[in-house]
Amino acid sequence: MALLRSLGGWGVVVWLGAVPWVSPARAQEPPAEGSGWEHRFGLEVRANYRHSEDNRFKTPFTIQGIPVFEETVDPGSHYEFSDVTLFADVSRGDLFTFHGKLDLIDLYDRNPTSTGQKADIDEAWVRFGREPDPATLAPRSGVYLKVGKIPKFERQDDRHLQSYGLVSTAFNRFEETGAEMGVHLGRHLYLKLRGASGNPVFLRDPNALAGDNGTPGRHTPVPTSDLNSGIDILYNAHYANLSVDGKFETGVGIGWRLADEAGRNGLDLLGWWNERKLADRVEIHGTFYGGDLDILNGPEVPGVKPGDVTYPITSDRKREAGGNVWLYLGGFSFFGQYVDQDLAGLPRTGWEAEAAWRFNLPLVWGIAGRQLFPSIAPAVRYSALDNHFRNPRLTPSPSFAWDWEKADAGLRLGLIPGLDLTVEYTKNTFTLASGAKKNNNEWLTTLAWRL
Repeated sequence: MALLRSLGGWGVVVWLGAVPWVSPARAQEPPAEGSGWEHRFGLEVRANYRHSEDNRFKTPFTIQGIPVFEETVDPGSHYEFSDVTLFADVSRGDLFTFHGKLDLIDLYDRNPTSTGQKADIDEAWVRFGREPDPATLAPRSGVYLKVGKIPKFERQDDRHLQSYGLVSTAFNRFEETGAEMGVHLGRHLYLKLRGASGNPVFLRDPNALAGDNGTPGRHTPVPTSDLNSGIDILYNAHYANLSVDGKFETGVGIGWRLADEAGRNGLDLLGWWNERKLADRVEIHGTFYGGDLDILNGPEVPGVKPGDVTYPITSDRKREAGGNVWLYLGGFSFFGQYVDQDLAGLPRTGWEAEAAWRFNLPLVWGIAGRQLFPSIAPAVRYSALDNHFRNPRLTPSPSFAWDWEKADAGLRLGLIPGLDLTVEYTKNTFTLASGAKKNNNEWLTTLAWRL
């Protein structure tokens, strides 16, 4: 039981005895109406090689007269296990579906990296009714209801790289606890409504590791922690449990989809809006920093006026509006998203686009009755985040207000069914207040095994 507590408490117990995996294929044939109970279980393990450039940027902030720097979280070359994921799906036709996803280790989602929770119930929800995949047709008019820890409906759920873009990191990377209702008005037009406990606004490096902020030994004149702060952006962080703390967020979306009956070719357009009030402070596991307005108010420094460290916030409103496009043409896929955010009076905009093409390779070699190198999938992604506000006079995180660009390119090679290798390179570019452009680039190689 001590081991279970160290992995994250009661939630881990639910998963013992059976481990699920759900194929990431976009258009699977759903079970026929009136069919009996069906279930799928599985496991995924990810091992990584990461090489991060070593960068260091001086901030205008000091601790006891010693300058504070924003630095690459963990520079150099490293081999690491980033995740062990357990999946479960139980369904009865279109009437009822349960989906669960538990992450253990969870290295690249932990924030702070050193002291964040090592077990995270990523998703745990029940759904009544059928929810079509993006760019697939609804069979008829209808309604579904999904309740639990759920992803935002505007999120891209079929990413082709292990890394994330700037927009997907800043706005919709993590799940929220709440409910979603979808209404199919015929086969093409649809509406979505959502109410959830909003994810707290916090900070993280947009590369693989989030970094350490507000951890023991980190914020001393001579830091003693193994990991650095990172070069951070503001983002919607996650809760590592089913907490309903924080302010309630509402969301609405309206979309239009076209597709062939086989589901291989389709187009989906979605416009959406999310809004909530920011809390004065939200507790984040593993750090003494607070989320929401607390992170924007800056650190409390004896002898320093609050106006010198506080961002020019004008309200407690957090509003995000945007548009999505999904396009599928056989093995080709494209996802695009634009977001406009008002964060307590601090305006930000961002956009992201990813294109990928999966090729099934001919059978040349085999092992134990399985094809060697069954597929290859190149992918490219570009994202940008424009911050239309200024930093306060003194801040330990001037990167909040920098403008960012991120270009990712990679290749996923199927080795055998259930085992693939993804190699990708990130060029992370930001513009300092002086106008100079700097980079914080990274190589990431991921070996993923699914059972």
